[in-house]
Amino acid sequence: MAVQYDLEGQKRAYAKWAPIYDKVYVRLLADAQRKAARAAAACGPQILEVGVGTGLVLPYYPKGTRVSGIDLSFEMLQKAVEKKVMRGLDQVGLLAAMDACRLGFADATFDAVTVPFVITLVPDPEGALDEMRRVLKPGGEIVIASKLGADEGPAMHIEQALAPLVKRVGWSIAFKAGRLRAWAARYPDMEVVEMSPVFPVGFFKLVRIRRKAAA
Repeated sequence: MAVQYDLEGQKRAYAKWAPIYDKVYVRLLADAQRKAARAAAACGPQILEVGVGTGLVLPYYPKGTRVSGIDLSFEMLQKAVEKKVMRGLDQVGLLAAMDACRLGFADATFDAVTVPFVITLVPDPEGALDEMRRVLKPGGEIVIASKLGADEGPAMHIEQALAPLVKRVGWSIAFKAGRLRAWAARYPDMEVVEMSPVFPVGFFKLVRIRRKAAA
């Protein structure tokens, strides 16, 4: 039986967040966003950002790249378009409303796909990752910045102890890092090449998943 996702509900929630999102998150997420943009640009010029939101990451992509951004929310995208115009972000091209699980791009279009703080919000993360792999060129990378819980060890126990506090500020550690490793293991051409902590706390991580070039 097909799973029904509340995409309209998500759009309504994002519409409410759009006017204040930057004020809440601009400094908190900057380190991870900057590092994600840098890692994506190292793969090549053609970059897709999934969940571009208000465009907080867009200024971090260097000149010479060509960035397309997609998001579910028209309200968020309007803010991203404003940034593109007001800051003269010539490296930013298409900004479009699109479902991450139904990307309107041809196979092997992009050198990198960036996913800044959105993978845990997608109703079907593995389905979205499947689509990202489809549009990714061999040798390219999916670069994820996200809140990811530890799978085991002391870090996992600390996170569990802090879970009630974390929940109060709207975060969750329910999405474990191992879920990304498990997805990559489904495909012989995908490998996790980096999973490292970024500011401000340990469960913010930068993950790079590479699509191996054909032999």
